[in-house]
Amino acid sequence: MSLMRSVLLAASQNRWLRDHASHYKFVRRSVSRFMPGETLEDALVAAQTLRGKKIGTVFTHLGENISDRAEAQQVADHYLEVLERIRQRGLQTELSVKLTQLGLDLSPELCFGQLKTIIARAPKESTVWIDMEASNYADVTLDLYRRALGEFPNVGVCLQAYLYRTKNDLAKLLPLRPSIRLVKGAYMEPPEIAFPRKGDVDANYFALGRELLKAKKEKSCVRVAFATHDVVMIRRLLEKALQEGFSKADFEVQMLYGIQRGEQERLAAEGCTSIVLVAYGTFWYPWFVRRLAERPANLWFIARNVFSS
Repeated sequence: MSLMRSVLLAASQNRWLRDHASHYKFVRRSVSRFMPGETLEDALVAAQTLRGKKIGTVFTHLGENISDRAEAQQVADHYLEVLERIRQRGLQTELSVKLTQLGLDLSPELCFGQLKTIIARAPKESTVWIDMEASNYADVTLDLYRRALGEFPNVGVCLQAYLYRTKNDLAKLLPLRPSIRLVKGAYMEPPEIAFPRKGDVDANYFALGRELLKAKKEKSCVRVAFATHDVVMIRRLLEKALQEGFSKADFEVQMLYGIQRGEQERLAAEGCTSIVLVAYGTFWYPWFVRRLAERPANLWFIARNVFSS
């Protein structure tokens, strides 16, 4: 792991920085690059704009590690409101939820109850995605995903290519015909748990990607989404998908709002399924710093905003 990435991931967990970062205008300007605003209305407007470019959307309301039952209930209620607002706007936007925001730290059963309520309210043709958080949550996240998938076919889970365990996790999930979103990983993990070198993470991502395409072809995976901004990786996987006989419409890429916008539009124009994850909410600091850690070159956005203050 590079020194800069390590520093940024440590900073993402720093409570003092979280509490004070939002007071600086240059930080807020930098954050605006990666999210359309803090409100649901901001996210809805962004989704409508992206729809005009034939780009789909997934919403996530920022927040994690909630330790109050009432707050966890508020989050679940908010997502039910989101589903209603999406319906009213005629959008096909999906949801992506963090289990620790639904009360996982309080009780897996409490969390599962909230999750079921959200999935049951979502349209049957719409996937509710479960985010994967730090590795200490991997087992319980996959357990709850299996339970949810046993009741609802329209639920997917995120897998992280930087974890050594992911190859085995995927093999155990495939008999259940899951929907999988593959990411590289954005948390600070020790080298005993995760590949420390970027080259090894990339190699594992591609290997897992090939496994997922094979599984989809064999109909043991309902849906496969490649969540990455790595253009070279995307093109390698697209070439593999076409070789396997998939159409471009069968090839799905999910990216974050504001990153690789040209690539998002290019994929959509070529007929691929291009999806943008739109994050919103006031609890953006840890999420934002993890985005910087994924690609430290994005720090130049902050530097530019500092000097334009």
